[in-house]
Amino acid sequence: MQFRSNILAGGLLALSLGLAAAPAFAQGISIGPGGVQVDPGYRRGYDDRGPPRSELTRGEAARIARREGLVDVDGVDRRGPRLIVRGSDRRGDDITVVLDSRSGDVLDVRR
Repeated sequence: MQFRSNILAGGLLALSLGLAAAPAFAQGISIGPGGVQVDPGYRRGYDDRGPPRSELTRGEAARIARREGLVDVDGVDRRGPRLIVRGSDRRGDDITVVLDSRSGDVLDVRR
């Protein structure tokens, strides 16, 4: 009987030490002008390769817009948190691509 209680105590000790060393995964909340929002515990733009990226350059914005069909880029303008890339497709039709300046997400394509 004494042997079983020692094994049980040792197992509980090992389990508690293992749980104490586990990373903490926590969520939080933020209260602001948009109301209450849940913070999932990570920030967009962070990854395992390094710090978060800053805003897109005009060249990066042009490359993303080319993936959406632009062939000739006429200009890249910044409007607040967005980048507006204007140009034309292979048929010569005008296209405007609206991008999020931080993430590079395509918000709108106007043909």
